Amino acid sequence: MSVSRAILPWAHRSGAYALPTSLLVRLKLGEVPAGIPAALDVRRKAALPADSTGHGALDRVVSSFGSHVQVSRLHAAARALRNVGARNMGYSEEEEVSGIARVLRFDVAEGTHVGSLAISLMQLDLVESAIPNYITTVGLDGPDMPRRPSGDDDGWDPRDLVNARRALAYEGGDASVIVGVVDSGLALEHPEFAGRLRHGYDTVQLGKGELAGGVALLGDNQGADTNPTDRYVGHGTGCAGIIGGCGSEMPPGLGGDCRMLPLRALGAARFPGRDAAVGVGALSDLDMALVMAAQLGAKVINCSFGTEDDALEPGAPKPHAEAVAFATARGCALVAASGNSGDDHIYWPAAFPDVIAVGSVALDRSVSSFSTHGKHVALCAPGERVRTASLDGYQSATGTSFAAPFVAGAAALLVARANTRAAALDPATIKSLLIDSAQPHRGDVGPGNGAGVLDAARALELLDQALDADETTELGGADDG
Repeated sequence: MSVSRAILPWAHRSGAYALPTSLLVRLKLGEVPAGIPAALDVRRKAALPADSTGHGALDRVVSSFGSHVQVSRLHAAARALRNVGARNMGYSEEEEVSGIARVLRFDVAEGTHVGSLAISLMQLDLVESAIPNYITTVGLDGPDMPRRPSGDDDGWDPRDLVNARRALAYEGGDASVIVGVVDSGLALEHPEFAGRLRHGYDTVQLGKGELAGGVALLGDNQGADTNPTDRYVGHGTGCAGIIGGCGSEMPPGLGGDCRMLPLRALGAARFPGRDAAVGVGALSDLDMALVMAAQLGAKVINCSFGTEDDALEPGAPKPHAEAVAFATARGCALVAASGNSGDDHIYWPAAFPDVIAVGSVALDRSVSSFSTHGKHVALCAPGERVRTASLDGYQSATGTSFAAPFVAGAAALLVARANTRAAALDPATIKSLLIDSAQPHRGDVGPGNGAGVLDAARALELLDQALDADETTELGGADDG
């Protein structure tokens, strides 16, 4: 996971890379006109965007920047996902309260100072938040570690560190448990994913001229469709192999028999001076994918991406806030990579209290030199030279991006175990179980690296103990009656 720090002319000040012609605006409850179409319908050319919001003061602020605007609702209503042309109808109370039903995407004219426009809109009483459409990258400035051929080992050492064999023997997983993988897409035909994938979605919409000069977009970066294939980056494929690979030529995924829902929210680009493709995603595309994952039944979502807090405007709204609130309200546990800065830093969505932030350790349980730390980090997992799937076979992957999927897989096993016990797990309980069961860090590990190292087997045991205690209490109460 990495974040671009380029300074661009349309930013209000220095900092995060943002698309030059769009921003995201959340209005207060009851303030979104019913006729504004869903962005998904606009992208599929099933509806035309609105040319105003209908709020005089808001529209005057936009026009004062000399900008013509096209307005759409960023998220579709869950009950209307299949209602082409009417996906803006029937938002639930959860969708309204969390804010996803109230997020508007403003597409403005070239040359508009979107950073300053966002700040101006924030002064209006009916606006809860306004934020430029920031860009996240993966693979641009990640950890620089010597790579070894993926065939040098069988891949079990990192899995044994988190007690994967014992965990999978204890609980084999459940095909009804869906793990959303919001990333660069997957190599859908990879043998490790045979029978393990649900039908996914591609939310990437990046236009030519929206990125800095010299950055070449690769492959499908337009519109929205149901083909989340990644042909260039391989980041999502690596994460998915750790979560749900079937164990063909590598250890099986820690999520056991879970099914993965691939959401391609990071497009592909080639940056000047680099041969390898980089994953590039707009905040709007990532949020759309996060929300769709929850709407389509994911109980766990892996988020191996992030936006650096220091790159945002002071006091600015935090990226992904509405999507995290909605997914959590739907009972979905979100797992995020802490970051690869190697210091005490904050990345979003990892820093939200409801998210499980994951750092990286080496096989000797020392914290990886690149692992971002801070009081928000919940625990660590192996993140150095992890054997997993790649676009054309297998890779030895390094970064907190590849530590997070171990925790996502363990979370999926906890949900599966609860299912066998006719119990329901909420995201807060999943996070507590993973923290409470973690193996203590080595004595030389400093603060800010969470409770310890993931122990998937111990987490399952703690869950069973808690469920056994609940059953004993219920039976005792019945006898006393």
